[in-house]
Amino acid sequence: MSREPVLISGNEAMVEAAIAAGCDCYFGYPITPQNEACAAMSKRMPEEGRVFLQSESELAAISMVYGASAAGARAMTSSSSPGISLMQEGISYLAGAELPAVIVNVMRGGPGLGNIDPSQADYFQSVKGGGHGDYRMLVLAPAGVQEVVEHVMLAFELADEYRNPVMILTDGLLGQMMEPVVLPPIEQKKASDAKKDWALTGAEGRPGRWIRSLYLGRGVLEEHNKRLQARYAKMAAEVRWAGENLEGAEILLVAYGSCARICAGAIRQARQAGVPVGLFRPVTLWPFPEEALRAAAEGADRVLVVEMSAGQMLEDVRLALGREKRIDFFGRMGGGVPTPAEIYERIMEDSGDV
Repeated sequence: MSREPVLISGNEAMVEAAIAAGCDCYFGYPITPQNEACAAMSKRMPEEGRVFLQSESELAAISMVYGASAAGARAMTSSSSPGISLMQEGISYLAGAELPAVIVNVMRGGPGLGNIDPSQADYFQSVKGGGHGDYRMLVLAPAGVQEVVEHVMLAFELADEYRNPVMILTDGLLGQMMEPVVLPPIEQKKASDAKKDWALTGAEGRPGRWIRSLYLGRGVLEEHNKRLQARYAKMAAEVRWAGENLEGAEILLVAYGSCARICAGAIRQARQAGVPVGLFRPVTLWPFPEEALRAAAEGADRVLVVEMSAGQMLEDVRLALGREKRIDFFGRMGGGVPTPAEIYERIMEDSGDV
């Protein structure tokens, strides 16, 4: 039976999706613009017999995620840019200890305390590894509230499959906006009931287990890193992307998340003016969809990257396409949000029609 859509914000949809995915434990600390997630979790998790704990800091929250995950629970936290910065050491520990976790970053303007407006300036931190060591995370970038739901559900599955933290990168726009969403049913049997033969569940009747990221023997840490890198190579197959009006596009826009939605409006306006423009939207920021982007850009005369940053994804686009393709950039920083009119004007400038 199909479910009726409900009008819900991105932050609240994240909560309902996590519960439906079998999230056992949520640990977090309030920070704008994701406070609605903490508030909704404080109500909904106890209602479903799950654990909610407001930690004393973001450092404590990510450490609690580590402990709960080590015990076999599906654990999650969410925060915004400065809070995610505080979690970076803990995220590296999760990756080093091979522990699954879901981390949601509702990005805001920076650097520093910045402001509470939407931003995409945490791209480097997320896809290049903000913490120490050679680790990787799968990074998903939804472009709407329904995708927030779908990506949260997917993130828990991927985290368990690869025993690795997964990050969902949203922003203040997606967190606060409300859209009609079809929510998944809540599974009565929690996902963590599935057997995890590595979890610390008590050693009675079986050999002991160890979860750690500290390896001091000569060459032992290098071998551990080799195993991790082999896993990341498998994770690279999880590449995802979406496209609009790619066939015959002479100008290709590349954008993710909220910016991709804004670009879609500018593209419609440009096509009405007779300019063949298409949109390429990375859905996984790591792994970045390099091959798909090269194929999409093959027939385009130029590429325009649009971001709410100084041009962070721009570097990955340049790496994917090389020097043969003209690549331009339009960005807003510090919480500035581009408008369809601004992007349309830039498209027309690039097309030579203004």
